[in-house]
Amino acid sequence: MAARLIATSPFVGIAVFVSLIALVAFYYKPFSQQRLFTVEELALYNGTDQSFPILLGILGSVFDVTKGKSHYGEGGGYNHFSGRDASRAFVSGNFTGDGLTDSLRDLSSTQVKSVVEWRDFYFRSYTFVGKLVGRYYDSEGNPTKYLKGVEAKAARGAQLLEKQKNEEAKQPSCNSRWSQDEGGEVWCDEGVPRLVQRPLEIALTGKMSKRCACFKEDQLDQSGLEVYEGCDFLAKTCRV
Repeated sequence: MAARLIATSPFVGIAVFVSLIALVAFYYKPFSQQRLFTVEELALYNGTDQSFPILLGILGSVFDVTKGKSHYGEGGGYNHFSGRDASRAFVSGNFTGDGLTDSLRDLSSTQVKSVVEWRDFYFRSYTFVGKLVGRYYDSEGNPTKYLKGVEAKAARGAQLLEKQKNEEAKQPSCNSRWSQDEGGEVWCDEGVPRLVQRPLEIALTGKMSKRCACFKEDQLDQSGLEVYEGCDFLAKTCRV
């Protein structure tokens, strides 16, 4: 009898109703105020439930991308970003398994700079709704040392790129073209083509690379200038 009275009590029904309302209000509110998300909460907004908005995180910042539903919704080309922070995938192109992570470990300064630029794109293009508690924000919503480190590395990347640009402007780059039938060639309107190291590249990308630059005859005694294979010493055009 007691069990039956509890089951049919109006207070029980009211309590259940209030609980459901609270649950819906928590998981589906218009995000008029910024809030903190856990990984588990963010995962609910991955586009599979049509009644929920679609959210994604990048560097711990969470954005409402529902207006891009055709891209971020279920079956969309960017759906792998929805309901999670997959910061690394924005530059790695690895959209499966371990690639869908917020860790930027071992990425170069230019790659980190690109991730920060992607975050800035979302700030400009979508609605910022909150922060993801974890690697980049603590339980109070304060930036962690990891976020500060990422932003410092991105700033360093921007400085190095500008320095490289200024340095390379001092020595003009070669013209180049390529076609499937004829292959590639480089040439100089003034001077002759030479391959030269890009010394800042290893700091920017973690790899050493070369570029084609044009040098006048009185500059050809500089060290580190490489003649293209099969090209005459003073030729203005070289096949590559």
